[in-house]
Amino acid sequence: MDKNNFIEFCFLAEPTDVNFGGKVHGGMVMKWIDQASYACAAKWSKRYCVTVSANGIRFIRPILVGQMVVVKAQIVHTGKTSMHIYVAVRAGDPKESGSVVTNRCFITFMAIDESGFPIKVPSFTPKNEEQRLLEEVAIEAKQFAKTLDNDFVEKLGWK
Repeated sequence: MDKNNFIEFCFLAEPTDVNFGGKVHGGMVMKWIDQASYACAAKWSKRYCVTVSANGIRFIRPILVGQMVVVKAQIVHTGKTSMHIYVAVRAGDPKESGSVVTNRCFITFMAIDESGFPIKVPSFTPKNEEQRLLEEVAIEAKQFAKTLDNDFVEKLGWK
């Protein structure tokens, strides 16, 4: 895999990360996703980036205190100024070799210049079947977001 299109964070889930139910708080997981995605986008674009949207955040399994957490963010599609990133969160007992997917989503970042205006990013080309499939989903999510912004919101008068 091209090392320029992904980043991986690895750490232990701590007691300060939990909710009242004793599991890692969903908001904490979303923070980790945003941080890893930002690092991935900044690495790709070599620019400061801002979050545009997060799509399809799935909470599949809880993360427990003491588990090793791996957050992998990878560029799967680029627009003119945007980077669409697929994020998978895995967790497992650090004393064992296995882990399971706990969360996944697509998140979009935009590169901006010093004045806060969007700036062109390098183009991404999928290099294998997995990347091609992830790009297809990212493009569908991008189209859905445009439809939501342009049609649905306007029809409901929420603009």
